[in-house]
Amino acid sequence: MSTRALLQPRDERSAAVVSSVLFVAGAVLLLAYLLVEPTPPTSSSGPVVAWTLLAGLLAFAGLPRVVPLARLTRCCVWPTLPVVGVAAIGGLVAVYPDAENIAHPLLALPVLFAASQLSGPVAAAVTAMAILVDGAFLLAIEDRAEALVDLLYIGVVLVVIAVLLARAVAAQEVLVRALQHQAAVDALTGLATRRALDEALASALTTVPTATGADRGTALVLVDVDQFKSINDAHGHPVGDDALVHLAGILTSTVRTGDPVIGRLGGDELAVVLRDCPVEVALRRAEDLVLAVRATPLFLTDGRALPLSVSVGVAHAPEHAAGLRGLYAAADAALYRAKRAGRDQAQTAPRGPAGFPGAAGAALLTAHG
Repeated sequence: MSTRALLQPRDERSAAVVSSVLFVAGAVLLLAYLLVEPTPPTSSSGPVVAWTLLAGLLAFAGLPRVVPLARLTRCCVWPTLPVVGVAAIGGLVAVYPDAENIAHPLLALPVLFAASQLSGPVAAAVTAMAILVDGAFLLAIEDRAEALVDLLYIGVVLVVIAVLLARAVAAQEVLVRALQHQAAVDALTGLATRRALDEALASALTTVPTATGADRGTALVLVDVDQFKSINDAHGHPVGDDALVHLAGILTSTVRTGDPVIGRLGGDELAVVLRDCPVEVALRRAEDLVLAVRATPLFLTDGRALPLSVSVGVAHAPEHAAGLRGLYAAADAALYRAKRAGRDQAQTAPRGPAGFPGAAGAALLTAHG
C-alpha cells in the first residue's frame, strides 16, 4: 500500500459524517466540564486553552461542510484530525490536571474515528498516541503503581475498541466488495452483468470528444446464439451453460479493439461495448467473432464436437443512434437483420432518417420497452 493510499479514509462521505458527530460529541463533553469546572486551572491561560479547544472542536465538526471532501483527502486532513485531537486533549489536561474524568472519554473519540475510518496502521498509531498521552497525565497526578494500573485498564479498553471496530469495518468492506462483484460480474460466464454493461455504455456515450476529433464514437455489438433452444432441448441445460461459457471465452480472446467491455445481457444474449471505435472496425470485429465461433466447436463430455454459430448486430453512436436506449434499439435491429438473412453472420444497423434506425429498430425498441 502506497503512503498516499495509507493516509486516505475508507470512504470520504462516511469520514465526514463520523468526524462531525465525534467532534460535536467532544465539544458537548468539554462544555459540560467547563460549566461545572471542579477545580481552577494551574495557570491563568487555562480558560483560554479550554475555550479555544472548544471552538476548535466545533470548527472541525463543520469543516467537511465548507471544504470539498476530495480536497481534505488530498491534503491528508483525515489522518491529521485524530492526531490533532489527541494532542489538544493532552494540552487541556496540562492546564487542568484534574480533568482526568473528561480526558478518558475524549481520548476514545479519536480512536473511534481512526479505527472506523482510516487504515489499520494509522488507527494503530492514533491508539498508541492516545495511550501515551493518557499515561503521561496519569503519571503526573498519581503515584507510579496506581498510574500504571489505571493505564493498563484504559489502554486495554482503547486497544480492544480499536481492534474490534477495525475488524468489523474490514468485514463489512469484504461483504460490500462481494456484493459489488456480484452486481458487476455474471456468475456463469464471468462477463459483466447488464447493469455494469449499461454503466460502461452510458459513460462512453457521455464522453466529450476532444478538440482534434480523436473520439471515433462508440459501438455496441449484440451477440445471440443461433438455435440455442435446440441446444438445450437436445443436450440439456448444463450443455447450454457450457456453450455460453465457451462463447464468453471466444469473445474475450477475439474482441480486443476499442478497450472492450464484454457482458451478458441475459439468457443467450451477449454484448460488447467498443469505445473510440468506428463502425467499420466494429463490423470487422463482429465478423471475426462469427468466424471464430464457427471454427471453434464445443466438445462435449463424450468427445463429440457440437458446432455453434452466432448472429451479431452492430450499432454505432453517433452513426446510428445518440443515446443508450436508441443504441440498443439499433443493435437489436441489426441482430434481427442477421437472423432474418440466415443467421451465422454479422450485420450493421439499418439507417433511417438523419442516420437513426429504421422501422425495424423502432419496432424492436417498442417490443423491449
